[in-house]
Amino acid sequence: MPKTEAELMSFLADLGIAASTRRHPPLFTVADSQALRGEIAGGHTKNLFLKDKKDNFFLVTVGEDAVVDLKQIHHEIGAAGRVSFGRPEMLMELLGVVPGAVTVFGLVNDTAGRVKVVLDRALMEHAVINAHPLTNEATTSIASADLIKFVEATGHDAAILKVSA
Repeated sequence: MPKTEAELMSFLADLGIAASTRRHPPLFTVADSQALRGEIAGGHTKNLFLKDKKDNFFLVTVGEDAVVDLKQIHHEIGAAGRVSFGRPEMLMELLGVVPGAVTVFGLVNDTAGRVKVVLDRALMEHAVINAHPLTNEATTSIASADLIKFVEATGHDAAILKVSA
């Protein structure tokens, strides 16, 4: 079973990571979430769950306004050829979330380390990063340095690469 939002918060607290969460109606797209601008400070994320032809999976986390060239990103992230979006079944199996709730915090569910995480360099320039806490009915804010700490605590390497235009 995937971890719950409460289990994620406990995981963050155990790491000494301060997090604040704001509840809101379900947000399925970046356009939906932009209605909250001004209420939640910091960098807001857009997440791409990708796979390559060898069934390697990638979670690419960029700023909400970032433009990503899906025809070229495989060069930057080390994929075996061009990438496509991962199927919803694999998203649930690996990250424990459904489409519309994809989040870097889903790495807490990838205990086998099957997903390579890529954080866009431009996003990481923000002091605070905002992401869904395993549900699209809330937004959790943490320091960018704490995001790296979280990623590493889940057993993943925090690859910080320039993937947006």
